[in-house]
Amino acid sequence: MWVRSTMAYRASFAMTALGNFAATGFDFVAILMMFSHVDSLGGYSLPEIAFLYGTAGVSFGLSDLVMGSMDRLGRRIRDGTLDTLLVRPAPVLAQVAADRFALRRLGRITQGLLVLGYALLVLDIDWTVVKVLLVPVMLLSGGAIFGAVFVVGAAFQFWAQDASEVQNSFTYGGVTMLVYPPTVFAKDLVRGVTFVIPLAFVNWLPALYVLGRPYPLDVPQWLAFTPPLVAAACMGLAGLAWRAGLRSYRSTGS
Repeated sequence: MWVRSTMAYRASFAMTALGNFAATGFDFVAILMMFSHVDSLGGYSLPEIAFLYGTAGVSFGLSDLVMGSMDRLGRRIRDGTLDTLLVRPAPVLAQVAADRFALRRLGRITQGLLVLGYALLVLDIDWTVVKVLLVPVMLLSGGAIFGAVFVVGAAFQFWAQDASEVQNSFTYGGVTMLVYPPTVFAKDLVRGVTFVIPLAFVNWLPALYVLGRPYPLDVPQWLAFTPPLVAAACMGLAGLAWRAGLRSYRSTGS
């Protein structure tokens, strides 16, 4: 329904998609401005940063396209309109995710793919079959991990009711962090996003394997191949959190 509504005004859709493309592109423009003054950032060259940027951007773009409306849940809980979703013969999670589905978010995915394509053309990578397969697996697994974070953040709103910015700090804040190499962050932060909130599995661990770069923590190299398993575990935990939150919902009481 929302896609049909969007495409009814094609010129408006084109302008909003282009605006989304340009707005997300400013992040990479900022990186280009940095490299106009330095040759490397945290020991990484511009094409290597572009590879991290592209993989993080595409992964997040996929999850944002599917789950980006989850931050509206707090508003529905506060005004009681979530009740209308509970009586429909469809999963509540799917309805919340599809609420005001924004096709314009394809602009972020397109922009990330362009930067990733540039990085793959410029980088001198010793390609193997494993590395070639790891790139699409990384993108899909990263999207699933971000999607799980969206769902957990939405589940938290059943109790907090107005915590969308807390959710955004891990989603939008997380993708901003993953654009840069782990060498520019304190090791305690790197440990946190590796072993607590596993955002490092979105692109840091697999991407550094593809680039032939060591991970700043002393972890086994095979962890670079575990993003699908981590994504599955995150989605399972997110599902449990969502069910617990939904069971605790008691409407507005008005």
